[in-house]
Amino acid sequence: MLQPAHNPANDAKSPTPYTPPKNITGPMEQATIGRSVVIKGDISGAESLYIDGRVEGTINFTDSRVTIGRNAVIVANVTAKEVVVMGTVTGNIHCTDRLDIRSEGSVTGDVVTPRVCIEDGALVKGSVEVRTEKRQAAQPQAHNEKPQAQTKPVEAAKPEPQKAAAASASSSATLAHGSKVMYNESN
Repeated sequence: MLQPAHNPANDAKSPTPYTPPKNITGPMEQATIGRSVVIKGDISGAESLYIDGRVEGTINFTDSRVTIGRNAVIVANVTAKEVVVMGTVTGNIHCTDRLDIRSEGSVTGDVVTPRVCIEDGALVKGSVEVRTEKRQAAQPQAHNEKPQAQTKPVEAAKPEPQKAAAASASSSATLAHGSKVMYNESN
């Protein structure tokens, strides 16, 4: 066999393995539930979640974002730091940061969040409670007290519910003209 000629210059250099450069910020991890996936049960995790399939049960991502895709059908209670709705959600939503309902999104259920954005064309049916962190922390203490009977007369018809909703939550809620918003007033 032929062997290469011995060259002393090559002995001084030792080959160094290639190491790829490290990113300063790590890649954003996101779990995905595809369009054809159906899940019945409880889902929880620590990274962001994108759902484009069907979920029945509960979704609990308290420190992350949950995105409901355009093809998604959710029949579940959702608890997350941030929720973006582009599909259909039937169930209660509890956010610790923000709820964003896009124009093609639909939510049927009660919502509790410090910030909410509802685009033109979105459908919301249920109560929307805009609650800051201070009020959220005080809320469990109120449950320990004896409940007091609260009677509030129900008005037959409100002529302009969109303006009333915008006026009651004007600093925290964004309502676009033409959005269908049904809400319950609460103290």
